[in-house]
Amino acid sequence: METTTQTLLFAAELIEENGTHTLVVQDVRRDTVQSTPVPKAMVDKLPVFLSALVAKLHPVPARHRW
Repeated sequence: METTTQTLLFAAELIEENGTHTLVVQDVRRDTVQSTPVPKAMVDKLPVFLSALVAKLHPVPARHRW
């Protein structure tokens, strides 16, 4: 049986406090943290951005009609 090892490279959190949103990204390998404010409109579109990323990285093959 083959085993695999997963290594956490980055961890991200989107925090809302008093109506303000902040994206916090931790680089686990370098032990650094960066944060930036994020507009609510962008937060609201996050599911769309994630879906687009998944579609780009894992496109569904075109179905052929026979």
